[in-house]
Amino acid sequence: MAQGSSAQPLIASLKLVLNGQASALLPVPAGDEQQRTTSALRVGEVIDDDVAVVVTTSGTTGAPKGALLTAVALTASATATHDRLGGPGRWLLALPPYHIAGVQVLVRSLLADSVPVELDVSSGFDVSQLPSAVDELGSGRRYTSLVATQLAKALTDPAATAALAGLNAVLIGGGPAPRPVLHSAARAGIRVVRTYGMSETAGGCVYDGVPLDGVDVRIDDGGRIAIGGATLAKGYRNPPDPDPFAEPGWFHTDDLGAVDDSGVLSVLGRVDDAISTGGLTVLPQLVEAALRTHPAVADCAVFGLSDERLGQRVVAAVVVADGCAPPALDTLRAHVARTLAHTAAPRELHIVDSLPMRGIGKVDRSALIARAQSVSDDIMPW
Repeated sequence: MAQGSSAQPLIASLKLVLNGQASALLPVPAGDEQQRTTSALRVGEVIDDDVAVVVTTSGTTGAPKGALLTAVALTASATATHDRLGGPGRWLLALPPYHIAGVQVLVRSLLADSVPVELDVSSGFDVSQLPSAVDELGSGRRYTSLVATQLAKALTDPAATAALAGLNAVLIGGGPAPRPVLHSAARAGIRVVRTYGMSETAGGCVYDGVPLDGVDVRIDDGGRIAIGGATLAKGYRNPPDPDPFAEPGWFHTDDLGAVDDSGVLSVLGRVDDAISTGGLTVLPQLVEAALRTHPAVADCAVFGLSDERLGQRVVAAVVVADGCAPPALDTLRAHVARTLAHTAAPRELHIVDSLPMRGIGKVDRSALIARAQSVSDDIMPW
């Protein structure tokens, strides 16, 4: 077990386990969740010899399942990443080392025979540290991996923006990146690479919609994304029923997607986030993308609430852009209806200061639903 917020104790242990010289690692944060995680994942009990790292999954309920990642899968992912980006380089670690994205920064650094530069994010992401951290990377190829909220925060600081623009690539994962943030980064000269993946696939395995070498992607009946190939975990420490790894060589995700004629994957949303309203299905991610194009919307999240007439009604939580007045519900409905079916337009609006988050970059929709159900003053029903 490797614990805490710093990566330094983990790097040496990770090198040994990747070389087959030590038993499997379980990176966990220090704090209240440590005992629960180690107990649930049965630290000290027998585990397959080829398992290098057990990465806790980011589920919000129940016991953590723990993705069983081999040295082969971790190495395949890191190698394919460097091949896609143009070669090995030095990495800036700006994510917790106990998440798969942080673990992979360490694996890539080990394979590149380099030492990562680490930002202390235990108390939050301080963009004022970015310029000096990037300078510390030195010359040659330089990379980092962030979540969209970190990128958005960095773009508010000219020095941090310039520092990121000096990198060869900035990987963005952990969830969808808002289009306005991506556009701002592009205008600033930051080379953003959008990644899709999860603990079960050794981290990001699809870059800008294109699978990494050795990664297989298919769309199953119902639009669900399935992933196979060299970066796949062996399974779970605590397999659920049904087991998403039940089909040999494949992991059946909870994400919905589509692949175009050129083989580019688009992730449309999660199965369990889909809203059934008036007998039709609405995917929140598509509505959020439409809402973010309104000038008064800095950020937003869409979810469903029970409705006697519709089954569920579409609800939007909106963070208002600086200098703008809060938008009216009917204005946002009309805006969404310009690009999506009228059914997808929100019927209820909550103005919030910020969106609750979980993990390293995912909106906590369950928290929003609980808040919306308990608050009435800020609701503007349609």
